[in-house]
Amino acid sequence: MILEKVINRIVIQSEYKDFVDKYLDTILTEFKGKIHSIYMCGSIPKGTAKPFKSDADFTIVCVNPKDIDYERLSNIVDYLLKEYPVLTKIDTTICSIDDVLSKPNEWGFWVKIICVCVYGHDVGEKVPPIIISPAFILDLNTETKEEVDRIHSLLSNASDSTMKTRYIKGYSKRLIRALYSLVLEDTGVWQDDIIKMKNAILNYCEIDSALVDYLYACYLDSNVLVDEFLEIADEVYCYFENALNAMAASRTSFG
Repeated sequence: MILEKVINRIVIQSEYKDFVDKYLDTILTEFKGKIHSIYMCGSIPKGTAKPFKSDADFTIVCVNPKDIDYERLSNIVDYLLKEYPVLTKIDTTICSIDDVLSKPNEWGFWVKIICVCVYGHDVGEKVPPIIISPAFILDLNTETKEEVDRIHSLLSNASDSTMKTRYIKGYSKRLIRALYSLVLEDTGVWQDDIIKMKNAILNYCEIDSALVDYLYACYLDSNVLVDEFLEIADEVYCYFENALNAMAASRTSFG
């Protein structure tokens, strides 16, 4: 079964058009000649964003990610957040053209399936069709442990309540996405609507439904005790890791 693109048509609402144009113009001016293409994912390009509740997600593809100064990028983001308070945050992921083409089940998946090109030539068109399989699911989660460890550490050491809320929301979403990847062979489609992800997990995963409901509740309202959240998050990740290891072992045993 071949994965289809999540966003087939860009539908940016009027509340966000000026922001998207400003982001693109500022980034392209600041890093002139160093960017191959820029992509968006999430609610803004889908036309489902909610003012003061939705964030903006960009991906920059370039020849060499080191050409993009992260401090300068961070300053641009801070400036735009002040100018456009309608956004909760602005995330920008950076990768190389080689990342996309040499890692089709990781970066290739991200650019080809999750994102939609808003500037430049879409390198995702050069990525071969992505077939749902255990091999794909394993490749897709190559960096999941590293990401989970990173956000776990950030949340454990956060002292600011705003940052705690942001990390809990992000951590909840990341774990739900990880669990959803386990049921791709059942659903046959990558879903970016988090409630649909949750429902699919409850339908196809053997994980305790209370754990999934807790994560979803924390995604909606992150005002919970950090220690309590981390305990649940660790239990969920343990389930996920065991399921992933079982999938890898099954592949090995069947050659």
